[in-house]
Amino acid sequence: MPKSPDGTKARQIAEIEALVAALTHHEPVKRQEARQSLEAVGRPAAEALVKLLEHPKAHVRWEAAKALGAIRDPAAATALVARLTDKDDDVRWVAAEALIALRRQAIKPLLEALADKPDSTWLQQGAHHVFNTLLKKRAMELLFPILAALKQEEPELAIPQAVSEVLQALEAGD
Repeated sequence: MPKSPDGTKARQIAEIEALVAALTHHEPVKRQEARQSLEAVGRPAAEALVKLLEHPKAHVRWEAAKALGAIRDPAAATALVARLTDKDDDVRWVAAEALIALRRQAIKPLLEALADKPDSTWLQQGAHHVFNTLLKKRAMELLFPILAALKQEEPELAIPQAVSEVLQALEAGD
């Protein structure tokens, strides 16, 4: 008897829910196994992982960001950008690494966040890491103005103009 698509979808949803629950486990090995399984599921797991980025426990947010970095779903970019201001520095780092994995798809949401909060030191640091790494990995000269602004003594004053320049360059290239 052939499997119904609805039954397969329901099983996948149940599997994702079970794996997401396992990401909250107190044993790191169980969390790692669950994360790797969610990474194997791929984009269908992304929405549930994005929700976990708001979890009260830092290790759960870390696992979710790590999995999203492996999955590389552009829909997670804005939520990952928000984690660049997380109170936990490990979560901030993994979120930045996940944004790097998204490459060009991370640029616009990150620029928009900088335009909205140019005075956020953690956001500035995360953006610098992401943009600097992207620049090294690929020829993304369009990022030079934002990197220059982030290196200034008072970056919050230069960020809005630099964001505007880079967004215009992105739109011209799309």
